[in-house]
Amino acid sequence: MPSPAHGRRLDAVPGPFTPRTPRVAAARRLHRRRDRDATGRFLAEGPQAVREALTRPGLVVELFGTPAALDRYRDLAARAATADVPVSEVTDEALAALAETVTPQGLVAVCRHLDVPLDRALAAAPRLVAVLAGIRDPGNAGTVLRTADAAGARAVVFAGDTVDPYNGKCVRASAGSLFHVDVVRAADSGEVVAALRAAGLAVLATTGYGDSDLDDLADAGRLAAPTAWLFGAEAHGLPDELTAAADSRVRVPLHGQAESLNLAAAAAVCLYASARAQRSPARGSATKESVRP
Repeated sequence: MPSPAHGRRLDAVPGPFTPRTPRVAAARRLHRRRDRDATGRFLAEGPQAVREALTRPGLVVELFGTPAALDRYRDLAARAATADVPVSEVTDEALAALAETVTPQGLVAVCRHLDVPLDRALAAAPRLVAVLAGIRDPGNAGTVLRTADAAGARAVVFAGDTVDPYNGKCVRASAGSLFHVDVVRAADSGEVVAALRAAGLAVLATTGYGDSDLDDLADAGRLAAPTAWLFGAEAHGLPDELTAAADSRVRVPLHGQAESLNLAAAAAVCLYASARAQRSPARGSATKESVRP
C-alpha cells in the first residue's frame, strides 16, 4: 500500500474509514435525490468519472478509495492531493456502501453540482444543444448526454419533469461527459424553447410522426444552422405543446422493418446529422431561417 509520500493527502483519522464513519455515512446519503438537492453534491463512481471530475477545478470535494484502488490509480490520488482534495482510505465494505455498481472499481468522489444557468449557457453561443424533456430513465438520459458531448454539443438541458442529471446511473451512463458540457436544469420546458429561439437557435422536435424527414433536411443543407434538438421520453415522446412550439417536427426515416428507434439511437442519428452539417465548409454559414418549413 502506498504511503502519504506518494503524494496523497490522507485524512487525519487513523485507519481506513468504515461504513459507520460519519463522512462515509454522509456521502452515502447522496444516493437520494433529496440529499443531493439539499447539499448541492453528488457521487461520481469509478476512475473514469473521477479523472474527468478532477479536470474541473474546485468540483471534487473528497475522494474515497480502497487502499488497493488508491495504489492502482495513484495518479488520480496524486492529482487530488495537488488540488488540496482530501483523499480518504476506506474499507471494501465502506466502498461498497458508497458505490451502486455490483463490482465497484474502488474509487468514489464527492462532487459539487455543476449546474449552469440557461442564459449563461446560451451566452456562449452554442451551435448545438440537446434538450431532454420528460425523460425519466437515468440510463437513457446519461447516454444522450454522452452522445451530445461526442457530437460536439456545448450544452445539455434537463427540462421540466426530467430525471436528475446527478442520479448515479445517469452519471455513470454519461461516461464522464457530464463534466464536459454545460449542464442546465430548467423547470419550464416552454421557457426553454423560447430562450433557445431568442438566442438564435432553430428548435427541432424529434417525433415519429414529424412532418419533416431528417434525410430531407440534411440533403437540403437545412441542418447547418445553430440547432437545439428536443428529445422526449422513449415511451411517450415529447409533450404535444412542446412539439407544437418547435420550429420543425422531425422524424428519423426507417428504411427497414423496425417499428422505431430507441431514444439513444434516435438522438445519436439526429445530433450527428447536425454535427456533420455544421462542419461542412459549404454549409457552415447557413442561418436559422434555413431550417424552417
